Amino acid sequence: MTATDTQVAAAIEAARAWAADDPDTQTMAELEAVIEAVGAGDSTATDDLLDRMSGLLQFGTAGLRGALGGGPNRMNRSVVIRAAAGITAYLKKTVPEPFVVIGFDARFNSDVFARDTAAVVLGAGGRASVLPRPLPTPVLAYAIRHLGADAGIMVTASHNPPQDNGYKVYLGDGSQIVSPSDVDIAAEISRIERTLDVPLADDGWETLDDDVLESYLTHVIDVVSPESPRDLVVVHTALHGVGSETVARAFVAAGYAAPLQVPSQAEPDPLFPTVPFPNPEEPGAMDAALELAEQTGPDVVIANDPDADRCAVAVPGPGGWRMLRGDEVGVLLGAHLLDAGVPSDAVFANSIVSSRMLATVCRSLGIAHEETLTGFKWISRVPGLRYGYEEALGYCVDPEQVRDKDGVSAALVVAEIAASLKASGGSITERLDELAVKHGVHATDGFSVRVEDLTLIGQIMARLRAQPLSTVAGVEVSRVDDLAAGDGGLPPTEGLRYFLADDSRVIVRPSGTEPKLKVYLEVIEAVSDDDLAGARSRAAQRLAGMKSDFEAATAL
Repeated sequence: MTATDTQVAAAIEAARAWAADDPDTQTMAELEAVIEAVGAGDSTATDDLLDRMSGLLQFGTAGLRGALGGGPNRMNRSVVIRAAAGITAYLKKTVPEPFVVIGFDARFNSDVFARDTAAVVLGAGGRASVLPRPLPTPVLAYAIRHLGADAGIMVTASHNPPQDNGYKVYLGDGSQIVSPSDVDIAAEISRIERTLDVPLADDGWETLDDDVLESYLTHVIDVVSPESPRDLVVVHTALHGVGSETVARAFVAAGYAAPLQVPSQAEPDPLFPTVPFPNPEEPGAMDAALELAEQTGPDVVIANDPDADRCAVAVPGPGGWRMLRGDEVGVLLGAHLLDAGVPSDAVFANSIVSSRMLATVCRSLGIAHEETLTGFKWISRVPGLRYGYEEALGYCVDPEQVRDKDGVSAALVVAEIAASLKASGGSITERLDELAVKHGVHATDGFSVRVEDLTLIGQIMARLRAQPLSTVAGVEVSRVDDLAAGDGGLPPTEGLRYFLADDSRVIVRPSGTEPKLKVYLEVIEAVSDDDLAGARSRAAQRLAGMKSDFEAATAL
């Protein structure tokens, strides 16, 4: 839709006011240049300005995340200062002098945003501690309870592309914020009329030393048994993020050899020059690590995303190296922890979009299992949690220390599994086969519908509700849960969940962090007469049919 002259004029006026209130001369100049280009009749600049001025970057349960740049709909110092002021005002309603611990990764301006946050907290009469250098998100999540903070803030955009940054918020229990905290914080942010009116302290916050990291490393090695085998060769990539040092130190402290690092990706680099997207799930992201594996012949390949809260695994096979799906790693870790022994009142959990296989394994052992909404802000809050995961490579193996996904501790448990299987003459692939034979093939797949216009996602969801599917791949739809209405007993969230007569399942939901609609597919196929290959073949055929039908149903 083409903007009217009135809309463009209003955007220019709002942009000039925002630029005049910007404490950062760089983003101020950037926005002024866009305004000038609009005045010169540049249509691309006009579209850019309208997007920048389309509203304040939305604060939600994921905190903030967006492209760096000038304007309210971008990540910049002005937006961060307002967010920090809103968070501090929210905390002060219950804690007169709130204590906030702040971490940051190695993305562009992460250190600047961390310092601004500390300055805001102090300016409002609170106390702030900042981690000493770019460190993994799980170290910040650990530090909150370790230091007794009232809240924690991590400046990171996780696995987003290099032009993005973000702002993740935790409360004093060490878990990410959930509703209604996000709504209350957003309300406080909306009350701030001018950034330049927010008091900023010149100094006075504490820059922490390495004691927090050392304490984290002391505890993280407890996730593996001191008696388990240690003979293992690992290739590791941090994907240009902040995980290399912490992972290497954790492995050595736990008694393993330091992983072989992918040289081109070991050091933090906010440009992420060797990968199109710094996400182990994206095509091409693991190419350098798998190439090094072909050259060196390790037992396993482990990858972290840039802030090291996710963990990806690749294993050798007859056809070369194979990336494990997040659900495969999820059940592998869960089954290992169950085999090691857990209290009878332990609870295992995963998100609703993850495979149901972990629930099946737990049920066979009489251990409680829960499904939660997507995101560790929900998984970490499950009472009695011993282990939780989500299919997007997030694993919480030690919730007593880190109530969030932790790619470092997960990597250690993967190493323990691989080393133990190696010592007994087995492999991770064979272990996954054993689980499938015993509990059935739980085959998963999915796809995304990327959009530039977010309203298209709403249109697709509306169409799915108005024209409900009665069959999928020739199988009757036996039940549809409208997750927005709270069907299925979970808190309301946008999405639809389909159960088919053959126990297949499909979930359609908007991504919480990217402009796309995500579709998750799962089929369960029993293994008869140890014919695992046949069961997997049948499952693959069923998945393909379901995927085809939902690709048509969600087409733009």
